[in-house]
Amino acid sequence: MTALEDPILPTSVAWGLLAAFSVLWVALGAWLGRRNYTAADHMLAGRNVGLALASATAMATWVTANTTMTAPQLALELGVWGMLGYSLGALGLILFAPMARRIRELMPHGFTSGDFIRLRYGTFTWRVFLGVSLIYAFGWLISMAMAGGVLINALAGIDYRVGMTVILTVCVIYTLLGGLRAVIGTDFIQTVIIIGGAAFLAWMTIDRVGFEAIHFDLMEERPELLSLLFPAAIMFLFNNLLFGVGEIFHSNVWWSRAFAFGRNVGFRAYLLGGLLWLPIPIVAGFVALATPALGINVPAADMVGPLVAAEVLGLTGAIVVFIVVFAALASSLDSLLAATSDLVTRDIYRGHIHPRASQQTQLRATKVIVVLLGLLTWLAASYRGEVPVVGSLAELLYFTGAFVASAIWPIVAGLYWRRANPQAAAWAMLLGSGLGLASYFMIGWYVAALVGAAVSLVVMVAGTWLFPRPFDWDRLAHDDRDASPGRGNPEVAT
Repeated sequence: MTALEDPILPTSVAWGLLAAFSVLWVALGAWLGRRNYTAADHMLAGRNVGLALASATAMATWVTANTTMTAPQLALELGVWGMLGYSLGALGLILFAPMARRIRELMPHGFTSGDFIRLRYGTFTWRVFLGVSLIYAFGWLISMAMAGGVLINALAGIDYRVGMTVILTVCVIYTLLGGLRAVIGTDFIQTVIIIGGAAFLAWMTIDRVGFEAIHFDLMEERPELLSLLFPAAIMFLFNNLLFGVGEIFHSNVWWSRAFAFGRNVGFRAYLLGGLLWLPIPIVAGFVALATPALGINVPAADMVGPLVAAEVLGLTGAIVVFIVVFAALASSLDSLLAATSDLVTRDIYRGHIHPRASQQTQLRATKVIVVLLGLLTWLAASYRGEVPVVGSLAELLYFTGAFVASAIWPIVAGLYWRRANPQAAAWAMLLGSGLGLASYFMIGWYVAALVGAAVSLVVMVAGTWLFPRPFDWDRLAHDDRDASPGRGNPEVAT
C-alpha cells in the first residue's frame, strides 16, 4: 500500500481522532487493571471472564487491519468468492470452540499453550513449539505495527513511522497497565465500533447506489467477479481456510483466553465469536463491488474500501473508516502483546531462566517483557523509515504460514489422541515448517501452509502409528507449577 496523493481524511481531523481514542484506551487500561495484584490476574483476568466479554474479545482480536482493508481488495480482485473465502477464517474460531472447552477441562490451572506442550509432549517438543510460536507471534506483531503506520499514512497522510509509533505506543501502555483485563475490556468497545461502522458503510452504500446498479455495472464491466467458478478465487478460499485454522489452533492469543474464560464459557464464546466475525469480511468487502457503478479510479486495490466510503459519504465516510481501522488494529496488537509476553514470561523466563519465580516476580517480568516486545517490534517495523509496499506486509504474514500449519496436527493429536507420540509431534513441526518454508521460496506463498500441514499430518500419524506412547490425561490437571522445566516429561507410559 502506498499513500494516496490526496488523503481521504484531513490530517488535523486524523490527529484529533488519534488523540481522543489514545486517551480513551489508556484510561480504560489503567482503570481495568487496578485489580491486578498477581501474574495470574494480569495474564488471565481472574479466570472468570463472562460470555459477553469472552465473545467480544474473540471476535475483535480476529478482526485485524487485513479484515477491514483486505476484504474489499479481495472482493475487487476475486469477486464474490474473494470476500466469502476471507470470511471462512471464521471457521478457525468455530473449530477452536470444542478445543477451548477441552483445554479448560484438562488444564484448569494452565497459563499458556506452552504449558500444554511441555506437559503433554516433554521438553524437546516444548522447545520446538516455542520456536514455531514465537516466530509467528513476532511476525504478526511486526505486520500489525507496519499495517498501522501504512494505513494511517494512506488515509490521512501522516508519516508512516509517526503513525506506527503512536498506535504501537498506545497499545503497549494500556496492555502494560491492565494486562488481559484491559485487552478484553477494550475489545468489547472495539467490537461495537467495528460491527457498527462496517454495517453503517455497507447500508449507506446500498442506499446511495442500490443493488440493481451495482449488479448491472458488474455484469457490464467485471462479470468474472460474480462467477462462482473463478479458479484463482477458489484456490485462495482453501489456502486462507487452512492458514486461519493454523493461526488459531497453536497461538497463545487464543489459548490464554481459553484459560481466562469462566468454566463452560469457552465453547459458546468461540462459537459466537466466530459467527459474529463471519459476516464482517462480507460486509466490508461488499462495498468494493460498488466501484464500477460509482466510476471510481482505484490507484491501489487495498484502498478501495476507504475510497468507496469517501465517495459515498464524503468526510463522514472517511472518519468512520479511520475509526474502524484504528479499532481493528488496536484489538489485534494489544492481544498479541499480552499473549506473547505471557508466553515469554512463563515458558522462557520462568521455564528456562528462573523456574522458582514467584507470582510477583512473574508480574514484574511480564511488564518488562511487554515493553521490550514493543521496542523490538518498533525497531523491526521502522528500520527503513519509509512506507512499506503492500507486498512486504502480505509476504511477512504468509511467511509464517508453514510454521503455524505445521502445528495444527500436533495440537489436535495432543488434545484428543491418547497415544500421540512426543517425538512425532516435534518432527511434525520441524519438517512441516522446513518443507513448507522451502515451498514458500521455491513455489509461492500460496502453498506454504498447505505443504506444512500435509507434511506435519503424515509425520504425526506415521510416528504415532508406528511408535504409540500412552498418556495419562490427569497429568495435565496436576502440573507442579514450581517444577523445573525437565519435570512432567510424558515419555513414560501409564
